Amino acid sequence: MHDKTLTELAAGLAAGEFTSRELTEHLLGRIERLDGTLNSFITVTAEQALAAADEADAARARGEAGALTGVPVAIKDLFCTEGVLTTAGSRMLADFVSPYDATVVERLKAAGTVSLGKLNLDEFAMGSSNENSAFGAVKNPWDTRAVPGGSSGGSAAAVAAGLAPAAMGTDTGGSIRQPAAFCGITGLKPTYGRVSRWGIIAYASSLDQAGPMARSAADCALLMNAIAGLDPRDSTSVARGVPDYTEELAAPLAGLKIGLPREYFGDGLAPEVEAAVREAVKVYESLGATVREVSLPHTHYAIPAYYVIAPAEASSNLSRYDGVRFGYRCEAPSDLNDLYKRSRAEGFGEEVKRRILIGTHTLSEGFFDAYYKKAQQVRRLIRQDFLDAFEEVDVLMGPASPTPAFDLGANKDPVTMYLQDIYTIAVNLAGIPGISVPAGFAGGRPVGLQILGTHFAEPRLLNVAHQFQQATDWHLRRPELAEETA
Repeated sequence: MHDKTLTELAAGLAAGEFTSRELTEHLLGRIERLDGTLNSFITVTAEQALAAADEADAARARGEAGALTGVPVAIKDLFCTEGVLTTAGSRMLADFVSPYDATVVERLKAAGTVSLGKLNLDEFAMGSSNENSAFGAVKNPWDTRAVPGGSSGGSAAAVAAGLAPAAMGTDTGGSIRQPAAFCGITGLKPTYGRVSRWGIIAYASSLDQAGPMARSAADCALLMNAIAGLDPRDSTSVARGVPDYTEELAAPLAGLKIGLPREYFGDGLAPEVEAAVREAVKVYESLGATVREVSLPHTHYAIPAYYVIAPAEASSNLSRYDGVRFGYRCEAPSDLNDLYKRSRAEGFGEEVKRRILIGTHTLSEGFFDAYYKKAQQVRRLIRQDFLDAFEEVDVLMGPASPTPAFDLGANKDPVTMYLQDIYTIAVNLAGIPGISVPAGFAGGRPVGLQILGTHFAEPRLLNVAHQFQQATDWHLRRPELAEETA
């Protein structure tokens, strides 16, 4: 059963080939046997999962099942989940049990899905390798010497290894698309405001966006039907009708205009990654698409702009963790100042502290205009680059990452690590949607093709990705570890 896509599992449940309890027990068994190697889960909610599976089977027996009733999923441990440990991968929240559900979790429950547990991540979603978690690094199922990408590395690894057919991730600067690329799965970052952020522990509020991670574009479309839409509790949620994301999947691609940004194919791109991406583009040409080169001239400013804006927002968002109201509290503080300083110093990891310091500096008097305001002006230019490009083409394509997954511990320099996000960060600054789909291998490790569209173009992106997956089998390849069937 773990070899099936989410779409196939939903069809199997509807046809009575197996029950939700049988499927859930099978996946829980795989998690118990295999996750000791991967470390993709922080919390496994076996008892709750089996109870939800029984409820789903009962609903199906009553004729009340929906498209996702009884399908197991797993949730990045950044989404508040009622009655379940919600850690954000941090010592600061190591004992926090949420009293409520995030909107995404709430909507998945309403759709009848079964949550298997909470997935590992870079602390407070800050990282590109999933090595920054207080609960240990996650390993890539394709090669356990390699990182799975980040920050949604646990989500990507669990799906790739067949521990869950789908997972929820968040993407602030590429944290769905890059780990999806590294682990050979499909990951969709929706338009900013398309999916509610309410109940997601914040990193950078103007950049964070939740989205689905699964084996195929069709799977992501099913999940988008459940999670997208206006949420009055989220002031950044967009009041816009929600389409059926599965409706356009089969639309032909004849006449599709593809743009290849020249800035995405320059220095720093590994030759084998470029070769895989260009071969994928040839598949689209065979399906009737036309290809042309375009320019996104302010791309090289994306990383410096992002690493001013995101840490500034993180500095503000993480100021609430003071050792008083909730979160980690140091032992025997001598006074209030000591309580604040030691609780934060001991509760946060090195990368989180680094970004808080950067953000606090850029927001301080005398530096706000020079750094934060200027970065926001650059952000507007980056957004305009995309809008101009979409006047000429329907979608943009390029690599999701300049390299395949790198070895654990290989990128110790923070700046080198930040450069891993060079092709993904601008998408969050502009607020547009993007999807990464498997498109080949480099040195035995997966390569992801990134497809970008204008605001609210998720149906088109899913269609473009689905048609590629109908013509190729990269998304069906599984790592050796996933073949374990006992």
